[in-house]
This record gives sequence, C-alpha cells and structure tokens, in this order.
Amino acid sequence: MNSILNSFSKFIFPKYGEYSSIILKNNFVIKKNNHKFLFILSPPYCGSTLLTELISSSGSVSVNNPFGTKEGQKLPTVRKTMFDHNRRWDIKLDFDWVDIKKEWMKYWNLSYPILLDKSPPNIIRTKSIIKTFHPSYFIIFHRNPYAMCESLIRRHKIKPLFAAEFAIKSLEYQMINISELKNAIHLSYELLTDQTKTAIKIMSYLLPELKDIKYNQLFTAHNYFSKNMKIKNLNTENIKRLTSEQLLQINNIFNQKKEVLNFFNYKLIE
Repeated sequence: MNSILNSFSKFIFPKYGEYSSIILKNNFVIKKNNHKFLFILSPPYCGSTLLTELISSSGSVSVNNPFGTKEGQKLPTVRKTMFDHNRRWDIKLDFDWVDIKKEWMKYWNLSYPILLDKSPPNIIRTKSIIKTFHPSYFIIFHRNPYAMCESLIRRHKIKPLFAAEFAIKSLEYQMINISELKNAIHLSYELLTDQTKTAIKIMSYLLPELKDIKYNQLFTAHNYFSKNMKIKNLNTENIKRLTSEQLLQINNIFNQKKEVLNFFNYKLIE
C-alpha cells in the first residue's frame, strides 16, 4: 500500500521527489492557526541533528525535513537557493524568505503547533527570519570548538587553520545572536548530552509545549561510531583524534580569540 501511495504522490508532485508523499499527506491534515516557528541556530557538526531529532519527539512539533541531517535548506524546492552554491556562509547574501516560507509550509505538518527548522547558515540570517516568520523562537546552540574542528577536518578534509577560523567565526555569530535575539535560549552540546533533563527544562521555558520531549531512546543522528545511540557526549572521542600538529595550527587561531572561548566557557587545549 505504501509503495502505491509513494508512486502516486511522486506522479502528482514530481518536483518533491522522496518528499512527495509528505506533501500529499499534508494536504489533508486539519491545519492549526497561530503556529510558532522554532529555529535551531547551530554551526555544523555541533550536535544539531541530534537536537532536532530530540525536539521532534515532542507531540507538538513538526520538522520540515525528517530525513538525513534534517536541514530545511536541503529540501528539493529550496535547495538551489539555500544550499547548492558556495555562498551559503556569505554574510552579504540573503534569500527570498517569503518564497522559502511558502515552500516550507508545504513540508511542515500544519496540524502541529510548533514548526521546526534546522539549517546551519541561518545563524547569520536571523534578522530576515524574524521579519518573515511570526512569531519566531530560537535555540542558540554551540559545541566545544575543538570537537567541531575535528569533524570538519575528518569529514571534509579541511585544513586545521581554516577549520579553526570557521569555528571561531561561528561562535562570534552566536555571541551576536545571544546579545540581540528575543524569544531565544542559549544551549550547549555539553549541557544537552551531560544534563539532558536540565536542557529539556530550559527548552520548555522557551516553549512549554516541549515538556513531553522523549530523551531516553536511541537516536539516529550521525556520530563518530556510525550507529544509533542514546544521548552521549562524544567530545572526548572527537578531540583525541586531533594530532599534535593539528592542535598547534588550531591554537594559532584560538590563542588570538581567547575572549570568544572564555565567553562560552571553553578552554585552550595545549
């Protein structure tokens, strides 16, 4: 039955590909009014996929992309605009957010009160998001920058110096978001993984509907072990993979930005 439905939906909505059955089903839901738009603001490789999966366990939340890394920017009808180019992190580039919202509303299940998106470059475009999505709520998320650098180096073969520059720049963007955004909370990967109940309580301060998040289960978010896992802090495993030479190059950047590390309570690793 599912295969027939998938074939039919792809015939009716060919441009949506594997999402076509979602689009079809969403056409028949009883839509709520007064949605709340929740954005996870996180650099890549900081645990945002895990956070998205965790929040999506709430009975009040619909995520616009349930597949893969769960990023709204990778959905087929906005991907060309938001993802398939090398200017995703260009602060001078902005998008037609009205058009993006129009498309995302097709992927979200509008019978849920909270509509969730996670697209890493959104950390530099919050002002435009606020103008388009009403009301907007934000979770400002970050992780130990050494662990982030290790993932960038290992997964994308990025040079340690460039990885360190990107990690620091991302934290600087998050500092701005923390100081400027309303309807926002500040959450770390370390708190999420080491004190999950506390993290959920903080999220429920922002949106009380999130109290029913289910955390004691296996999660599919990609990780160092490439397997489904319960929530676990993997910083130690990641950082141990950095060589002495890589640490030296990373610290060439981090030593110049100690105030940024101190802001987020991260320490230099000598």
